[in-house]
Order: sequence, then structure tokens, then C-alpha cells
Amino acid sequence: MSGAASSNRLIDVRSGRTTTWADLRHVDIPAPAAVVVDSSFAALPSVKAHAETGAEFLVVAAGRMEQALRTELRSAGFAIVDPDGGVEAALVPRPAQDGRLWLLTSGSTGRPKQIGHTLASLTTVSGDMSARTWLCPYSPGTYAWWQVVTLALGSAGQDLVVVDPSDLDSWVAAGIEYGVTAASGTPTFWRQTMMAHKDRLADVPLQQISLGGEPVDQAVLDQLRTFFPDARISWIYASSELGASIVVHDGRAGFPVEWLDRDAPDRPRLFVEGDELVISSPHHGAGLDGAVRTGDAVVIADGRVVITGRIDSDEINVGGAKVSAGVVRGVLTSHPDVAWAHVRGRKSPLVGNLVVAEVVLTSGETAAPEVVEALKAWSADRLPDYGVPRMIKLLEEIPAKETLKSDV
Repeated sequence: MSGAASSNRLIDVRSGRTTTWADLRHVDIPAPAAVVVDSSFAALPSVKAHAETGAEFLVVAAGRMEQALRTELRSAGFAIVDPDGGVEAALVPRPAQDGRLWLLTSGSTGRPKQIGHTLASLTTVSGDMSARTWLCPYSPGTYAWWQVVTLALGSAGQDLVVVDPSDLDSWVAAGIEYGVTAASGTPTFWRQTMMAHKDRLADVPLQQISLGGEPVDQAVLDQLRTFFPDARISWIYASSELGASIVVHDGRAGFPVEWLDRDAPDRPRLFVEGDELVISSPHHGAGLDGAVRTGDAVVIADGRVVITGRIDSDEINVGGAKVSAGVVRGVLTSHPDVAWAHVRGRKSPLVGNLVVAEVVLTSGETAAPEVVEALKAWSADRLPDYGVPRMIKLLEEIPAKETLKSDV
């Protein structure tokens, strides 16, 4: 831990407690260990202990620690440290790896995987930085959580305001109270916030806004700009496997096509093979060097490479014609009455699939047939006929998981 950062403020929104890294209670980690925490703030003493000793560990939110995962981790040599301090020994004891940090993937494409990192590989921003008060709304132990926590751990003047995903309704009030000047969240997080707190959001003194974890379209960037015309708005492509690989600050969705195949020292190399993004990153997890197929689909248009979604769910085949669900989603969310949209293919006996959508209106209305027809007309003006949603279902609120991503 940087000595200059030891006095950075650590604020727990749930309890209202304020402390510093230097004043956090001391804990011993029986490395290698999986430390189970019932709040994001409760994970910080273990982070401090790792920074001081290099003890091998990973953080697991209590809500994720079901029995199968507990058994998997114990079989991989981890002792389990529960929130009450109880320790369950590893089933297969092994020597600890000094300096090793482990992340668990979200498990959205199967069982969670363990990805090895170090503080150095997780810390992608360091050195002299303008003083910031950062909001950390992520589930503890995730890559995005570590990205914010390492800012406060390694750089002076980077205070941390911690709010748990289950308490997100309180973050805008806390952001005003504690003077949050920088916040990172998924597009779903920002859309929920803009919908629920449109009357107070602009009172948070944000100077830096970051988005990541999901495809970032132009609509959400433009909507944030209306609330914060003077803030720097950035979107970041990052993952547990590859680290932070793409950072864009120009306020536009996608990244410049000139970044493809660019060879620059200590920077990721970006490629497109077919319609898939491929990355070779210096920030990768252990054992993942070289080019890695991301599984994310891209569309190249107007000099930009736009990430539209997962390869296995983005392409919809309608009678032999292919349309990107992400492109259709972007058309829908560009409508001023739409807060959020999800697009998928629905099987049809005649054409194989039809494009259908779920939409949340900024008004929250769910009985607005005239708006549904207007959205179909809006789409028809901007998409080929086979890409126009044939059915649009209105939802009352944006569905989301603990990862702050859409629960679809």
C-alpha cells in the first residue's frame, strides 16, 4: 500500500462510518483463503492485509457463496473465512502463492472461474492524479470493484465511498453528502439512476463518469451528458481475464477503427476476426498471455468499432437475413422515451426467428400501446424490415443483477 494513500478516506454509506486505510482494523489471512464478506466495506481490512503481507486470497460476496462454490474453493486449496470469523479448512491443502490475488468471474457463461492476478496487474491507473472522491457500487471481489479499490489503495487523494449493490437507491443522496466527484458503473446502473433520480442526480458534483461491463451505446453517453455537461465521460472495456483493455474518452460509442492492429508498448492489441473482438493484453490474468477471443460481437461503421453484445446471443437470423440484437437495441434506446431495452430472437415457424424486445419507458408506463406503435415506426425508419421488432413488451423497471448488469 502506498504510504501517501494510507490517509485516504474510506466511507461506508450503509453505516455512515468514515475511516482511513491506516486506521482499519488489523486482520490475519490464513493464506490461501477465500474471505466471505457480507458487505463491500467489510472486505477492505483484508485488502489492506494483502497489500502489507502479500497473503494469497480472494474476496467472495456472501450472496454468491453457495455450497457448490464453497466445495470447489476448498478443493482448490482455499480455506474459507466466513463473516463471523469462522474458518473452514481447505480440503486439499497447498502452499500459498505470495502476492497472488484471485477473482471469480461472474459465471454468466457457466460456472464461475478463478482468474489469477496481482495488485500490479489490477492497478492500471497510478501515479499523480487529481484528487477524487470515488463511488464504488460494485459487488466485492469483482474486477470492477478491484479497479476502484486499487485507485484508493495506491494513489494519494483518492477517497472511497462504498455502497453495496443492494443499497443503490441511497447512492445519489450519499454522493451529494460526501461530495462524490467520480463514479464508475455499468450502463444499466446509470440508466437506473437517471430514471429513478432525475430530479437530484445533477446535484452530485461529478467530474469523472465511467461506464463498463456491458455494451455502451450512444444513447446512454448522450443522456449522461445532459446531466453532467462538464464532466469527462469515459467508457471502459475490461474483464477479469484481460484487465482494462479499451478506454475511450471522446464521448462516442465504440472506438476508432485506427486502433485495430495497433502495436504500442504496454498497450493491448485489438483485432477483429469475423465479427468477434480479439485482444492481446499486458494486463491479463495468469496464464492468459497471447491473443484471446473475447466472445463479444462487433460492428464496424462510420470509422468506429462498436461492441454490440455476446456472439452467442447477438446475431438473430430472420428468414436467412441476419441482424444484430445490439444494433436494434441501440435504435430503441436512442428514442427519447426509452430508458432501457433488451432485444432477442423469438422462434417462428415461418422465418426461423422474429425480432422481439422488452422496453422500459422513462415514464415507467406499462400500458402505452401508442408508444409501442411509435417505437415500431421509429425502428422502421432506421432498420431494414427484418430488423424491426414485431413485438415490444413494456416493463415497469429495469431488471438488474447484483453485478449491476441487466438481468436478462
